Formats: sequence, C-alpha cells, structure tokens
Amino acid sequence: MDGARQTFTLAWRTLLQLRRNPWEMADFSIQPILFLVLFLFVFGGAIAGSTADYLEFILPGVIVMNLVFVTVYVGHGLNTDLTRGVFDRFRALPIARWSPLAGRILADMVKQAWCIVLLLVIGALLGFRPSESLVWLPVLIALLLVFALAMSWVMVLVGVLAKDPEHVQLFGFTALFPVTFISSVFVPVETMPPLLQVVVPLNPVSLLAEASRGLLSGGPVLEPALGALAWAGVITLVFAPLSVWALNRRLAQS
Repeated sequence: MDGARQTFTLAWRTLLQLRRNPWEMADFSIQPILFLVLFLFVFGGAIAGSTADYLEFILPGVIVMNLVFVTVYVGHGLNTDLTRGVFDRFRALPIARWSPLAGRILADMVKQAWCIVLLLVIGALLGFRPSESLVWLPVLIALLLVFALAMSWVMVLVGVLAKDPEHVQLFGFTALFPVTFISSVFVPVETMPPLLQVVVPLNPVSLLAEASRGLLSGGPVLEPALGALAWAGVITLVFAPLSVWALNRRLAQS
C-alpha cells in the first residue's frame, strides 16, 4: 500500500510540473490536432472522395498514431530525471525502489488519456459522429491505454540507454515511424501492394486502429482487439524486465 501511495504521489509531482512548464503539454495537445487537421484536409479528398468520409476513417487512426508517438515522452522524461540526478535523490528516500519509475509511467498515462479525449472532442467538432453506442468509449480508452502502457516500456528502455533526452527522441521516433506508417492508420489495407497486404494486418498498430474503428464506427472488434492485446502482452513481457534491469544497472553505476 505504501508503494502504491508513493507512486501516486510521484505521479502527481510530475503532473504538477506542468504548471511551471505548460508548453510541455503542447506535444499532447497541439501536435495531435495538427496531425488530424492536416491529414484530413490534405488527403481526405484524394483518398476517400470527401473530408467527411475520410474523417470517419482517419480519426481512430490518428488517435492510435498519436498515442504511439507520445510514448516517446515517457522515455524523454525518464532520461531527463536520470541525467539531472533526480533518481539518485529518490534512492536516498525511504520509498519503494519501483515507485519513481511507476510514478513517471502513471503520469504519462494521464497525459495520453488527455490526448485521446481531446482528439475525440476535436473530431466531434469537425463532424465525426460515432455510429456505435457511447457506452463503448470507456472500452476504447481502456484498450488504447493498455497498448500505450506496453509501448511505454519500450520507451523506458530507450530512455535508460540513451545518453541524453535529445537522443531519446531521435531513436524513439526513428523506431516508431516505420511501425506507424506501414499500417492501416491512413489508408485501407486493400489499397496497398500485395506484399503489404500480408504484412500490414499483422502490425499491432493496424490491429489497434481497426479495433478502434470498430468500437467507434462499427466493424470487426473482437479479433483485432485481441490481436492488439496479445501484442501488448508480448511487448510488456519482453521490454518490462529489460527496462527494469537496465535502469537498476544504470543507477548502480551512477
């Protein structure tokens, strides 16, 4: 119980820092809106014939894409704390060893939830109307956050291994761009070359995007959702232990 309380306290500490640096939320607020508006109005007519039709397709995709991208800031924030010696000070406190890392991840999960809600609101203002019941929205948000948590472990490892925050962004975005763009986020799979039609449906980003579309606009949900959750489980099982090991090793060497 003490460890959980300490985790919430440290997560609140991270969120309170936004008062002194509100521009930190720009990547969680301005960036997703720009992605949605630019892709919608630049590609909507060419891909779907109209922006109204493309909005129904692209909104779930942009939510997933942005959710994946902003996990980079988990690693960025962790690396910043490590390079500034914040974790060294935490080690001198009578708190659970895992609570600083858990607090960082929890705070970023709150920011990611804000991104999801923000994009849904902007989508509604642009004319998006879900054809499915709104009772599925909590399921959608939960599914997205479970996958975001798994991807956060990847970025935790990057954050621990990188020598400074700038390299976290460089390595993180370089790794995420192929996974995100070689997916069904922007265009239907059936419009792609034959080889990609085989590869893209196996991409966890595609599975999550398809499940999100199903929960918002109708279509298959169970199969892509289970596929995305299976990927989330595998990613967590591989990267969570590696991340904790790398973090403990770095702290032991400091």
